Parts: sequence; structure tokens; C-alpha cells
Amino acid sequence: MLADYTAIGAETTAATIRDAFAAATGWENQYRLIITLGKQLPVLPAKWQSEEHRLHGCESTAWLLASEQDGLWHFACDSDARIVRGLIVIVLAALNHQSGAAIRAFDMEGYLAELGLEKHLSPSRGNGLRAIVQAIYERVS
Repeated sequence: MLADYTAIGAETTAATIRDAFAAATGWENQYRLIITLGKQLPVLPAKWQSEEHRLHGCESTAWLLASEQDGLWHFACDSDARIVRGLIVIVLAALNHQSGAAIRAFDMEGYLAELGLEKHLSPSRGNGLRAIVQAIYERVS
């Protein structure tokens, strides 16, 4: 069931991500934080790691599943790369278990800029991060 793979911990929210990044001074500590966050992400079953669910635009292999229930969107996402798994948690902390309206209204650009990710990520990782966000927006449109 998809719900088993959408949890990253109720305590992981956009606010707690912001606080964690503010406390992790320097890119090296923030990079470690991203890796640690990725460990929260449940591994998707092999049957869902298929071309049908694959995210394109990400250099690493990543998959996204989405379902809407009672007006809220739930996402399960995974990647074969540790850093991408952490980036997924950062995105899901802000968008998972939200209404379509709340997802579309969330200032993702401002959130990511506040975390300072774009200035430290390689261009391919930045593209992958945008691909994850874009795929979520496409599903809730």
C-alpha cells in the first residue's frame, strides 16, 4: 500500500528542515544533514521502481508515486543516490500530505533559496531537484 511508503516522520516539516539547515553551519555540515535526512525515506518496493514511475531530468535514477485521498496528496519517492534521497525528503517535508491548493501555493523557490541548496548543488543535482518538484506539480494539476 502506498501509504506505507509516504512517511518521512511527522516531525519532519518544512519548518524543521529550515531549523536544521540554520543549525548546520557550513556546506559540509549541511551536506551531512542531507544524507542523514535521506535515511528517513522508505525504500520503494522493486515493483514500483519501474519506468512507469521513473522521474526524468534527474541524473540519478528516481521514482515517484502519487495518490490523492480525502483531498490530500500523498507521495512516495525514492532514488538510488543518497544525496537525492535527502533532497527528496526536503521536498516532501514541504509538500507531502497537503491539498493540491496548498502544494501549488507553497513557495518552493523561496524555501530552496532559504536553504541555500542551489548555490552548492552541481547543475545536474539542481536539475534533478527541480525535476522532483515539477513532477509533483504535474500530478496535482
